[in-house]
Amino acid sequence: MPGKARFGYAGCMNTPPEYVEERRTEIVFPEDTNAYGTLFGGKALAMMDVVGGIASIRACRKQTVTVSIDRIDFKQPIRAGEFVETIARVVKIGTTSITVEVELWAEHPMTGERRLSTVGKFIYVAVTPEGKPTPVRDPER
Repeated sequence: MPGKARFGYAGCMNTPPEYVEERRTEIVFPEDTNAYGTLFGGKALAMMDVVGGIASIRACRKQTVTVSIDRIDFKQPIRAGEFVETIARVVKIGTTSITVEVELWAEHPMTGERRLSTVGKFIYVAVTPEGKPTPVRDPER
C-alpha cells in the first residue's frame, strides 16, 4: 500500500512475518568494553543474536535457535557511554529457517550523531519442544 511502512511490530496480528522488524537500545557500560574502551566483539554478537532471535520468534510464533551466522562486519567501534541500537529485520523465510539481517548503530548520547557500527546475517531454525526442526508456517487446515 502506498504510504504504508514496510516493517512493523510483529506483535500485531496483521503484520506479515516477512515484515518483522525488532529494535532495542542499550548503553555501553565499561564492563562491556575491551582495553581500548570499545564494545567487545563478543558482546556485540550477543546483542545482535538476542534481537535477531526475538525477530525470528515473532515471525513464526515458534521457538527458534541460531544455526548460523553468515557474516559479521565490524565497521566502526562503539565506545563506553554511547548508546547502541540493535535493529533486526526478517529478510527471508524458508521451510524451517528464518534469515535475519541485523545492524548495530552507535549513537553519541549528547550530540545524537549515529554511525553504522556492525552488520551481520543470522539464520534461525524453528524447533519443536524436543529441539527438532519444524516448519516455520503451519500447514493450511
